[in-house]
Amino acid sequence: MNASPKPSKVVVIGGGIFGVSTAVHLARLGIATVLVSDGPLANGASGRSLAWLNSARKRSDAYHRLRLAGIDRYRTLAARYPDAPWLRFDGGLTWDADDAGNEIAEVFKHECDLGYHAQWLDQENIAGATPGVDAGAVTPQGAIFNPGEGWVDLPSLIGLLAEEFRSLGGEIVTDAGRATIDVDGARVCGVSAADGRRWDAESVLLAAGSAVPAIVAEAGQHIDDATPVALLVRTKPIRHSLKAVLNTPRVAIRPMPNGGFALDSAWSEEEVRVKPDGSYDVRQSTLDGLLRQASKVLEGNPTLEIDDYGVGPKPIPGDGEPVFGELPSIWGYFVAFSHSGATLGLIAGELLADEIATGRRHPLLAEFRPERFSSSRP
Repeated sequence: MNASPKPSKVVVIGGGIFGVSTAVHLARLGIATVLVSDGPLANGASGRSLAWLNSARKRSDAYHRLRLAGIDRYRTLAARYPDAPWLRFDGGLTWDADDAGNEIAEVFKHECDLGYHAQWLDQENIAGATPGVDAGAVTPQGAIFNPGEGWVDLPSLIGLLAEEFRSLGGEIVTDAGRATIDVDGARVCGVSAADGRRWDAESVLLAAGSAVPAIVAEAGQHIDDATPVALLVRTKPIRHSLKAVLNTPRVAIRPMPNGGFALDSAWSEEEVRVKPDGSYDVRQSTLDGLLRQASKVLEGNPTLEIDDYGVGPKPIPGDGEPVFGELPSIWGYFVAFSHSGATLGLIAGELLADEIATGRRHPLLAEFRPERFSSSRP
């Protein structure tokens, strides 16, 4: 089912990268658009994302193609802002643990077969390819350096896109609380905010992060949900030569515009406890442990101090693949729900805006439609 071409009014729900990117692309197409966010812009997963721009390791062919298109759009943006401290392409370095699960050789072959730029490095060659790494921390199986990868500071990008959106006549409503999508029969007709405000709309994009599955359930629709808790630690600025993103067995690290580092890992997220009231308990030992693991892989093993941290849901669909497009059986009701929001942010906004504006379903999104969950509904 496709929405009627060229709606005169669209409401986008969500102030993260998917929502803001789609809103600005709609405004560029001349469509009157209102962006409604439950809190400030970038207050959800986009504000605590490692934001590594990549298509490394293994995934489906369709997902790989979409991520490559996403990286391409960032390269176009980087050409417009070559000196931007919030968008850099200095590569990514990854290695696995020294155990039976080490897949570096297999992954390297896979990436080479795809034509994804990859270099296998042993400890002796690390410094020559990417400075700032303690080569002694790299396991004997070696590491993969992907020169074409990068990172983005999503709050900075969201601020830039929001400024353009407003300049094109777009309206941004923040701190509106949880939004409800109004459906009349088999068609959306507007959005109501928790504070009582309402906006008529011919099409709506729901890009509310981890809240997407629960909100679509109110309309009788189903999206499998595997959303975990994420923890991102930001360190105080230090003088250090690391420029690449590091993805290592015990910590992932990316530089930040202010000279600090953003850190996350699977084990530290697993140590976060969700309290009965829905708040989070983050132990000091978890934070200190993440800092120690980061220091171990950085050249010189510097002392790192916490500046702040963010904790909350990380949107991941049940099958791990993105969910983009119009809901089945409800005209004009579009959703964006995915991990890898940074890598996909610009391309997803572009393609969703085009689908909303024209009614044409883009082939790059063919494998990621929400209707794939219809048969798995409990």
